[in-house]
Amino acid sequence: MTSKTAPSVHITTLGCSKNQVDSDKVSALLDGAGYRSAEHAEEADVVMVNTCAFIEAARAESVETILEVESVKADNARLVVMGCMAQRYGTELEEALEGVDAVVGLDRYGELVGVLDSITEWSPIRLGPRRSTMDILDLSHRPTPAFPYAYVKVAEGCDKTCAFCAIPLIRGAQRSRRPLSIRQEIDQLVRAGVSEVVLVAQDLAAYGRDIGVETRETIVDLLRFVSDVEGLRRIRLLYLYPTEIRPALIAEMAKNPVLAPYFDLSLQHAARSLLRSMRRPGSTPSHLSLIGRIRDSAPEAALRSSFVVGYPGETDDDVGELSDFLRAADLDWAGFFPYSPESGTAAVGLPGRIAPDEVADRVRELTRVQDRITARRNAEQVGKRHMVLVDQVEDEVPVGRSYREAPDIDGMICLDEGVPGEWLEAEITGSYETDLTARVCRPNGNGSGRSRM
Repeated sequence: MTSKTAPSVHITTLGCSKNQVDSDKVSALLDGAGYRSAEHAEEADVVMVNTCAFIEAARAESVETILEVESVKADNARLVVMGCMAQRYGTELEEALEGVDAVVGLDRYGELVGVLDSITEWSPIRLGPRRSTMDILDLSHRPTPAFPYAYVKVAEGCDKTCAFCAIPLIRGAQRSRRPLSIRQEIDQLVRAGVSEVVLVAQDLAAYGRDIGVETRETIVDLLRFVSDVEGLRRIRLLYLYPTEIRPALIAEMAKNPVLAPYFDLSLQHAARSLLRSMRRPGSTPSHLSLIGRIRDSAPEAALRSSFVVGYPGETDDDVGELSDFLRAADLDWAGFFPYSPESGTAAVGLPGRIAPDEVADRVRELTRVQDRITARRNAEQVGKRHMVLVDQVEDEVPVGRSYREAPDIDGMICLDEGVPGEWLEAEITGSYETDLTARVCRPNGNGSGRSRM
């Protein structure tokens, strides 16, 4: 593929929002190295697939996508596999997928430019030192966002030892970014049109403890440091480990007008014995106590959580306790995921594996319980007013979100008017399971970015 013209690159991203941030940073790196961006895989000289390996279903989707991309790319285009699956199964992927030109794991992102130069046979003059992976993830420059919200990763890796989770095996120990770098990235995004930033990390509330900051309220310090970026209207936090949600964090989220009162609680289950086997904290009483403290400080807070179903040894009583917990917790949103045995994790060798059909039945039943709760919580919003950020227009209908809805995972609000990027005060007029309809009351260009109405 020798060419004097800079090759074009298309990146397909799978998995969570943290992977999307990685793709954005890699795109910025390649742009700085002279590569061009291609909107579609069929048009690109290089197609990159950023894979997910969190659970078996994600790995299957990653392989399926790689094969699909291989079938649609141009005959002379190159195919690169990157991300979590490349990190964990690099050698196996290279041997199993003959059409792949390079497999680049997370710890080799610093080599990406050189890898692409080699497989495309493009030879521009390269000046300056080679970047490390963390240097790349610390880049403040990002491609122009497609939406008025963006994810910002504040740390990589995790120090927790959950028995079912392979993230520490894939991404390593926690490595926090410096506060100034995070603020610079947020400022750059706001200048590019973003007004809501979603902070993400594997263990967000533990941010900063690995970079020499002694205070136990480091995440609170970070939030205070970045929340006054000019033009930033809303900050949302995702992935909060329950024992890391301390009073100072709850108080800051309740009183800081830029912070969405949206608590994404990583609870995983409610049965104490099962949580102990998972190497997780908590129980039904402690979970309900945490939720009570949050609602005491922020009565209108929106709460979300996710739960693992079918973990080895899970009994019918455990499922019944989780179902009762859901009714008592009255969460706005919740997701349920079948347990996936992950090589190298402590749970793999545990007895008491649950048959897949039984796990699927349990997921369906718990989902039915939560769907009724979510529908009722949404119906209670009718007649209330919220500040809504318009994300996009779908089939000529403006759709957006209030503080209650996180992008990509929760419901949405369908408006009678509005353009993407606009903040509007709207009265909720209808509720349809996960989604709401609303009538715009008045544009508001100067609000705090969140409404308690």
